[in-house]
Amino acid sequence: MPVIPESRPAPAAGIPGARSQGVALAGFLGLSALACVLASLPIVLNSNGWYATSLKAPWMPPSWMFRTTWMALYAGVAAAAWLVWRKGGLTGGVLVGYALQLLLNTAWPVTFFALYPMLGEVALWSAFAVICALTATLGFLVLRFGPVDAAAGYLVLPYFSWLVFSASLNLYSAIHN
Repeated sequence: MPVIPESRPAPAAGIPGARSQGVALAGFLGLSALACVLASLPIVLNSNGWYATSLKAPWMPPSWMFRTTWMALYAGVAAAAWLVWRKGGLTGGVLVGYALQLLLNTAWPVTFFALYPMLGEVALWSAFAVICALTATLGFLVLRFGPVDAAAGYLVLPYFSWLVFSASLNLYSAIHN
């Protein structure tokens, strides 16, 4: 009996198949969505409390801009991680950096919004330390993602830039509240 050749081309060596890639992309997007929801809870619960009457930086954008921007940034970092994963580069320290940025991004609103009523100014300075650590982690990811996949490195740059901007807002709050 003759052998019938495979009708679909096999994936290149080391590159996951289309189904695995789709599942992985959904997983990265799901992790980012979960982090986004968890990070939103302390903001929603505290934005009408102490934060509503706090002193804010003159360059503070409207609140709707934060929701829109964060959703895009979370999607971008998920896509970047997926691109790096596809090429086998999401291992070791790079994987730790990716997980750490999700954890720090979830920890920042808890520290800034939820702890302020209990700790006052200390919470704002602690949040500033968290956002600085998050920014450093993103800098690390830009440098590690870029050589594996240039698009992945570029996808993380807006997130890094937004964190620098957000850190300036946090610093203003820490100094003035």
